[in-house]
Amino acid sequence: MNDKQLAEFLKYCNPKELYIVTWNNLLKILFCPFKVVVNYNIGTLKSNEVVWVEEVKITNDLKTVYIIKGMPYYYYHFDILEQE
Repeated sequence: MNDKQLAEFLKYCNPKELYIVTWNNLLKILFCPFKVVVNYNIGTLKSNEVVWVEEVKITNDLKTVYIIKGMPYYYYHFDILEQE
């Protein structure tokens, strides 16, 4: 994806929201900050630690990145906790 295509795509993105599809096929929106649990030790985060996602970003190749404690991490290192 070139920079122009990425800029066009980002017009529809918000770093404070994440749309997810639940286990029962419902579309749900999460607003930052939301809680996730760390799947395994990564960086300064420890396995099973519950942390807050401050923002959601995407890379040039459209991979989702969570900003946690000011640091970027790929989404697949975490599981989203059920929101009240």
